[in-house]
Amino acid sequence: MIPLHELLFFVLAALILVISPGPNMIYLISKSITQGKKSGLISLAGVVCGFMFHIVMVSFGLTAVLLAVPVAYTVLKTLGTVYLLYLAYQAVKPKSRNLFDVDKNSPHDGPRKLFTVGFLTNILNPKVAVFYLSFFPQFIKPEYGSVLIQSFELGIIQVLVSFSVNFIIVLTAAKVAPFFAGNPFWVKIQKWFMAGVLTYLAVKMAFSKAK
Repeated sequence: MIPLHELLFFVLAALILVISPGPNMIYLISKSITQGKKSGLISLAGVVCGFMFHIVMVSFGLTAVLLAVPVAYTVLKTLGTVYLLYLAYQAVKPKSRNLFDVDKNSPHDGPRKLFTVGFLTNILNPKVAVFYLSFFPQFIKPEYGSVLIQSFELGIIQVLVSFSVNFIIVLTAAKVAPFFAGNPFWVKIQKWFMAGVLTYLAVKMAFSKAK
């Protein structure tokens, strides 16, 4: 089993990453504002199922790669560092969009389409797979036991964190949208705070060593 102190850091990392803007968050906010909480929750169910798909695929892949190719740790660590720095740049790049600025005239979708689009938005997003492949190995160590079990353990934790955060987003999107629309200063603070935390995680990952 992975030690508690490493799991706690993973929870923090997963929390920061899930609140960084991406296709999943944009889709959930859009549907929650334009169609209501119920539609947002149906979309969230699709997104969560997409996470489960990625976890199963990546867990078996990591088990094979990490046990067969020791140098893979360094390669994945490098990819993870670059990915986090990319997310940090995306958070503060000029003219980045306001997440809560959505088209309220977009057509309404039925439950089946909401779930399907949420699912496909997740599984077709290569950034999700890159996150799992590059981030999980920083916490998985053969001496902690089965690599496969550790990967599933991290995956379940990540899904729980992601579901909790996105659930809150769905419930509050319609209420906080007017606030951010009228207070662009707080949007800038959120973006730079996000970029700072992501950069910290990237630096920490870059200097981490395999045990």
